[in-house]
Amino acid sequence: MARQTVRALAQECKLSLVEQTKLVTAASELARNALIYGGGGTMTAALVDERGRRGVRVVFVDQGPGIEDIELALTEGWTSGSGLGLGLSGSRRLVDDFVLDSVVGRGTTVTITKWAR
Repeated sequence: MARQTVRALAQECKLSLVEQTKLVTAASELARNALIYGGGGTMTAALVDERGRRGVRVVFVDQGPGIEDIELALTEGWTSGSGLGLGLSGSRRLVDDFVLDSVVGRGTTVTITKWAR
């Protein structure tokens, strides 16, 4: 469902096929992280207009255990589980704006934005 929602907004925003694929891939990874590591959560996605730019913003929020060391979690290849360690760092590379906010014991919020060229 996350992939379909994000793809529809990316198409509406007129992102190129390559940019759509990058955004959908990042959203899919982050949704998976929220489910596996955060115990579930919510995703909101919307078209945004800022400073003459148009894009798609997707926000993931979970009330999981949070991330103790954000810098480490964003390190290429690091994993807290059995994955490849590409979820957070890979997602960050695929989008234009990436903001991760996490509080141990409270949860994590990740906001990504892809701007139309």
